[in-house]
Amino acid sequence: MDAWSDLRRLRYFAVLAEELHFTRAAARLHIAQPALSQQIRALERQLGVPLVQRTSRGCTLTEVGQRVAAETARLLADVDAGAARIRDLVRGRGGRLRLAYTRSARGGPVDALVARFRTAHPDVEVVAETAWTAPNVAGLLAGRLDAAFVRPPVDEPALACRTVDTEELLLALPAGHPLATGRRRITRAEVVDLPAVMWPRDNGPGMFDRTIAQVWPRGGFRLVRQEPDDEQLLRAVAQGDVIAAVPAGRARALKVPGVRLRRFAAPTPTVDVGLAWPRDTTNPAVHALVALLG
Repeated sequence: MDAWSDLRRLRYFAVLAEELHFTRAAARLHIAQPALSQQIRALERQLGVPLVQRTSRGCTLTEVGQRVAAETARLLADVDAGAARIRDLVRGRGGRLRLAYTRSARGGPVDALVARFRTAHPDVEVVAETAWTAPNVAGLLAGRLDAAFVRPPVDEPALACRTVDTEELLLALPAGHPLATGRRRITRAEVVDLPAVMWPRDNGPGMFDRTIAQVWPRGGFRLVRQEPDDEQLLRAVAQGDVIAAVPAGRARALKVPGVRLRRFAAPTPTVDVGLAWPRDTTNPAVHALVALLG
């Protein structure tokens, strides 16, 4: 039998590659541990190379095993996506849209766009999840997602991206900060070298760099703290030690006590919310969603 024709063994190996433990992998697969070991050995014989090294605490992947695991993940993703499309066709359904939101941009035009799509295409199954821009982009490139909301810019030639909304960046200050009072707008010079909090750049490199370039265009960005998301970022501001530049929609929706929001002097700093999808997609649901952007 050709090695690549036995998808069951490849699925077994994919789970083992994630768990790196035969007992845990067998439990996930709902099979006995000896049966899993036999199937992995059979796959290794088919390929003619060892894929795992067994240890007293579990196992590790060989160098070849690591490469095979990566290719297996891509292959199984393609197989699962194709199988889902076939099931939809057999059932006469309108298709399936695997969609990801970005954590920093829920509500407003984003939710309105998805609501319009659901109304216009009630026969399409929308499978939604939420993550940061970077994992959303990775999901699109891996074929695990059909479309995703992101924070541009997204520097990936394989992906197309359209702007859904543009929102103002606000300055979040502790309530007792000298800049928190009054009605005038805050100048860029006033925030130079003030201790700032930000989420990790890896969450969304494009938005991170765009924020710094607009709020601290001449330098002076003094990062002293990182928090995992906007809510924790604003809670850090409320503690009275740091400032932050935050999208207006998210900042106003969270309404964290002890935080004052101020607008910047012109030019107004902004960030976009975009919809991204693979340029070569053949999924009709993606094209229908994009068409609603006008």
